[in-house]
Amino acid sequence: MITQIRAPICPRPFLKWAGGKNKLIQQYLPYFPEGYRRYHEPFLGGGAIFFYLQPSQSFLTDINIELVNVYRCVQEQVEELIVLLEEHAALHGQEHFYAVRSQLTTSDDWFLDGNNLKRAARFIYLNKTCFNGLYRENSKGQFNVPIGSYEKPLICDPDAIRDASSALQSAQIDRSSFDIVLDHAKDSDDFVYFDPPYYPLSATSKFTNYSRYSFNESDQIRLKETFVELSNRGVKVMLSNSDCPFIRDLFKDFKIHTIYAARNINCNTEKRGKITEVLVTSY
Repeated sequence: MITQIRAPICPRPFLKWAGGKNKLIQQYLPYFPEGYRRYHEPFLGGGAIFFYLQPSQSFLTDINIELVNVYRCVQEQVEELIVLLEEHAALHGQEHFYAVRSQLTTSDDWFLDGNNLKRAARFIYLNKTCFNGLYRENSKGQFNVPIGSYEKPLICDPDAIRDASSALQSAQIDRSSFDIVLDHAKDSDDFVYFDPPYYPLSATSKFTNYSRYSFNESDQIRLKETFVELSNRGVKVMLSNSDCPFIRDLFKDFKIHTIYAARNINCNTEKRGKITEVLVTSY
């Protein structure tokens, strides 16, 4: 009997994520620093940069409590999570989607309620089946994106989730605001990558309610101040954001690189297409 051995696969994002950086990594390659020991990503999202770099020591944080729970479950209970995702895949349909979406998960005591795995499976299921993989919460922290028009969505990809779990084994994963990075990143051995909610290019493009916690102009300024403090310590800092006068002026004292991206989440297909973004580096 011949046993088929799966070829090793580089870990990759297991979530669909609006604004994810997977397709931009080739443009980022010239700007990744060398000679660091610790990697920090305070706006984790889909984690494309983390999975690409595969750092040996990392601190991953996000303000979204449900997202943090997903990463912890992938890290610690991957096989049990796969079982629950396969159950969702077998039941998938419009009725099941809206029944799952209606479940409330607004308690900040998620680590006490014993439902970590169910909540993680719910998050991934909705992510794989909702419109464009968009994550959006209302002011009460309730997920409110409609179902997407996919014929056969890949709800459970066991190999991808297991690969992600392996990559996450050496990571510290916490729920916190971005400025907690100041407690961990101290010197030139640290590399911090910020991928915050982008500054809106227009009133209609405003999308800061990725979670129940909005990210406004004052937060962008506070983020810049954090960037400056880290840079003054010798920390290697990189940040992505909208290409607009506000952001360019905010980071005018640092190196600003132009990146070419695609806008794909607008419901009006005529408003999708190539745009520019900025990549700011302290080094």
